[in-house]
Amino acid sequence: MSPWARGGWLVRRSPFAIVWLFVGLMLTGCGTFTSTLRSEDALPPATVSDAEPVAVTPPAAEVPTITTTTDEEVAALPRPNPAEAPVTPSAPIIAAQATADPGAQSDDDEYDPWEKFNEKMFTFNYNLDRYALKPIARGYRAVMPDQAQIMIDNAFSNITWVPRFVNSLLQGKWEGALREVSRFVVNSTLGFGGLFDAAKTGDIKPSREDFGQTLGVWGAGPGPYLVMPFFGPMTVRDGIGRGVDGAMNPLNYFIPFFWDQLGMKVGETINDRALNYELFQGVEETTIDLYSSVRHFYLKRREQMIKE
Repeated sequence: MSPWARGGWLVRRSPFAIVWLFVGLMLTGCGTFTSTLRSEDALPPATVSDAEPVAVTPPAAEVPTITTTTDEEVAALPRPNPAEAPVTPSAPIIAAQATADPGAQSDDDEYDPWEKFNEKMFTFNYNLDRYALKPIARGYRAVMPDQAQIMIDNAFSNITWVPRFVNSLLQGKWEGALREVSRFVVNSTLGFGGLFDAAKTGDIKPSREDFGQTLGVWGAGPGPYLVMPFFGPMTVRDGIGRGVDGAMNPLNYFIPFFWDQLGMKVGETINDRALNYELFQGVEETTIDLYSSVRHFYLKRREQMIKE
């Protein structure tokens, strides 16, 4: 197995050097700040109650189980449509049960050599969402009508179409690239600058491609799992991808000043959290090991998106 696929030389260096390397890379893109899930890295179900209950076994206590379910029965089970799952970029709790593939895992699936650091950052993000972002979103919901929140979200999505378009081309997904161009033209005109998703009436669905997926399609392994403050879960490969996607964000060139970009990103994050305010209710109370569950479902979700 290649050194890149297992993290290789990266692990022999200090993890903190790698951490700050990616902080610098992503901040130069600026379009990735607080975008914990904007790259659809772990798409939750519409509500927690919609997700099928998942029994989580901590990695340190792997116990083989015996089941009488046949492969045919597993294949016949209904699965939700990942394209219909909402995109939630800010909350650190990931309820991705509905889209996780229950298939066998390889040794690389949960490669986490920086687990102690990651757990601390995960706790930081969780507390940030619980004690800061969520209360702010609650007040925001009280003064901002639901339709206005949707319009703001539509506008941001319309402006940031370039990374999705470019990555669709890089992955050879010509239909997805055409859909992105069509959506931008339709929503920018008939949708009054993207405030309304007019393309939705024509069943022109957005693509969900990002540069982390592109690297995966090209054969790059995920590398070590990494959790960053404000950025949430990722892998080394996805961290590079977020930096590249941020560099392709048109807002970085129309609004060149860092603090202006930061203010817009904070506003977008609050709006997204308000739109998905009730999405993660009860997840932490019903999950045995929240950190391990988030890691598992994030990595499985990213693997599934690359294979699509």
